Amino acid sequence: MSPVTAATAERAPAPHPGLRGPRPLPTLARTVLRSADVDETREVVGAAFCPHTLELADRSAPLATRYRAVQAGDIGVTVLDYGAAVHITTHGSGDVILVEIPLGGHSTVTCAGDTVDADRSTGAVLSLREPTTVRRAAHSPQLIVRIERAALEEQLRALTGSVVRGPLRFSPKLDLTTAAARSWRRLVDLFRLEADDEGTLVHDAAALLQFRSLLLTQLLTLQPHSHSDALHGPARAPIPRLVRRAAELIDDHADEPLTVEDIAQATGMSVRALQQGFRQYLDTTPTEYLRDVRLERVHTALRAADRSSLTVTDVAFRWGFTHLGRFAGDYRRRFGEAPSTTLRS
Repeated sequence: MSPVTAATAERAPAPHPGLRGPRPLPTLARTVLRSADVDETREVVGAAFCPHTLELADRSAPLATRYRAVQAGDIGVTVLDYGAAVHITTHGSGDVILVEIPLGGHSTVTCAGDTVDADRSTGAVLSLREPTTVRRAAHSPQLIVRIERAALEEQLRALTGSVVRGPLRFSPKLDLTTAAARSWRRLVDLFRLEADDEGTLVHDAAALLQFRSLLLTQLLTLQPHSHSDALHGPARAPIPRLVRRAAELIDDHADEPLTVEDIAQATGMSVRALQQGFRQYLDTTPTEYLRDVRLERVHTALRAADRSSLTVTDVAFRWGFTHLGRFAGDYRRRFGEAPSTTLRS
């Protein structure tokens, strides 16, 4: 059976040129699938999460997929049951975090070398940047929360008042018996109920954005990750407005030929004050910050690229890297692999 998909969207006013406007109001999309076909199931689930292989553990047991998903902007909630026992393999090709909450059955999940035995008391937090294998028993339905990594990193920046340097990596084992995890699960269930009932939460843009913030904050708080020390440690001094504005300008115009002088002039700062502000409050320099933003954009573009029609050189030049040897070294240090490897994955 082909998936049934519906979407509704609202538009936000266009921002004034040169200023950050309000966040675009999220599109709400729903997808429902019932299928006994492995290829159809893989295609629909892969479009939501990431490309993967899907194999029946026992070919004599037919697939009986039940898939129901609702997506609001960069957050989605899915209930997925394959019915049969399956083996799933991904190869690290998505900037998405999945939180899997078992509703029954058992799964063995291995992500980046860490293995989680998941059941009703233990979930899994998976980074789809990392190769992942899942061995899921028959009749093991999952409640899966899909969150764009960029959304979590943006929320982390807001909570800590500092730039997120280095990838955000979660501990993969999620203890579902803690009070914090139970509270977060109730938020997820509320989202599902509101979507099913056409409630105010999913149709009021302000309410949905507030809910998004709460959901992201609670996950960052409850689950250990690579930036937990910054989140739970002593509060840092807030980033001055002009330094924050300079960082936002770099984020928004990283594909343009920016110089430190350009950034200083646009923010009304001297070059020296700009450099001192970045060192004091962001632990970096404007040039290094711009390079890091561009590397992230290249990484995202390579993962999404059609390797038959695009080359690493094309993407590197698009984002201002003209010295390809230096670019390749910086890329490998940041992501642990060559850019050509990312393009082939």
